[in-house]
Amino acid sequence: MQLKPNAYRLNETVKSVETMSRFALAVLALASGVYTYLGVRGLLDGSASFVFFAAVIYSAAVSVAIYAFWSFMLRFVPLVTSGVQRIGLFLTMAVGCAMIIAMSSWLNAAALAGSAALEQHMAVTLQGYAEDLDQAHANALASQSLLPDVERAAERFAGLAADERESGALTGTQGSGSVVQLLTQMSAQMNQLASTITGSREEVTLLFEQGSARLATMRELVSTPGAIEPRSDSFQAEAVQLSAVIAALQQTDVAASVKRASADLSAGFIAPVADGRSGDLALRQDQVMETVRASVASQSAALTTAADEILATPSVEQRRFVPLSSAEAVIRYWQDFIPSWAGAISIDLLPVVLVLVLMIVHDAMRRDSASLEEAENITAAEMLRAMALYRQMEAAGIDVATGRPMPEPEPMTPEPIEEVAEAPTETGKVTPIDAAQHKRTDTTRPA
Repeated sequence: MQLKPNAYRLNETVKSVETMSRFALAVLALASGVYTYLGVRGLLDGSASFVFFAAVIYSAAVSVAIYAFWSFMLRFVPLVTSGVQRIGLFLTMAVGCAMIIAMSSWLNAAALAGSAALEQHMAVTLQGYAEDLDQAHANALASQSLLPDVERAAERFAGLAADERESGALTGTQGSGSVVQLLTQMSAQMNQLASTITGSREEVTLLFEQGSARLATMRELVSTPGAIEPRSDSFQAEAVQLSAVIAALQQTDVAASVKRASADLSAGFIAPVADGRSGDLALRQDQVMETVRASVASQSAALTTAADEILATPSVEQRRFVPLSSAEAVIRYWQDFIPSWAGAISIDLLPVVLVLVLMIVHDAMRRDSASLEEAENITAAEMLRAMALYRQMEAAGIDVATGRPMPEPEPMTPEPIEEVAEAPTETGKVTPIDAAQHKRTDTTRPA
């Protein structure tokens, strides 16, 4: 059984899958149109009917454009054999692919991963707000680190006053005089400053609890299943409230107040007049009060330095939650949704594989056809027509090899008939011998 040529089988296979190729291309174009509709619907504003018809028209235009473009590529690219022309078609196909990605693929990705991208945006914003709350809380608590120094200074002044009152440890004369009055005054100022720091601690704790509650609500909005638009709106409202809490936390920082109070201790130091009855006691009181002034100045410088270090800490910048559309979120966080992007682009650019397959098959058919003889490519109908033409040429007296009329045969001349001598027989009669018969029997017979 003679097999058919490979080029013939390839040609028949291409014809058999042509309908399937058109059907597959139509399905891909329709799928791209559907996801384009879902993606573009979230970008349009207006009434429900306007958004619906505008999205349908756009998606229908995208489907038709994709089907028409790839139909042209499937038909023309495999037939072109020139290298320059084929490169031109490839460049045209590359431009068309870029246009398809621009008008359809990113909307397909928005439809496939839009909700997840918005949740990603909310999660990233939530993380930023959590960091801001922690930083603001840490800055507010940094002022609390000044409380031990202030309390220790207040206790020291109060202890010196008690010692001076009971035993005259500073002036050598016990009793309540100018030195005791000055030390008691310094102790009272330190206690007042400590009370200011302690009072801010409760407010900081309350604000931090409120901020933590807002963060918990925002986490629930991010992780709760359901429609993304209502959750995004609620998330934005919670973000505004949390920003207010963070701003209030920054305002509770008492480092600036401590700095001003410590500066007042030194700059506003007012020593009472020595009230000693004797000049020697008054002199000793002045000396002690001068020592107290130096101690207060040293304490003021230490508190000021500590307050400056706290104030040098960068403050928390006001953060703002910016709502995004699904398409914008997919573009911003594209690295987190590479599989969705790959699927969206593959729907639109999968016909590239079909174009390349057909191009390779047509090249193979051309090579196989070039290597076959004409007799191996002839069809049955062509063979029947050739035989009929051959018979007509023979009937018309035309030489098939040269295509010219055959020469007429030359007339034959009759050969002379030789007379044969008669031989006598027993009966005396002569029997004639036919010349033609004699001629046929003239040859010797094989033994």
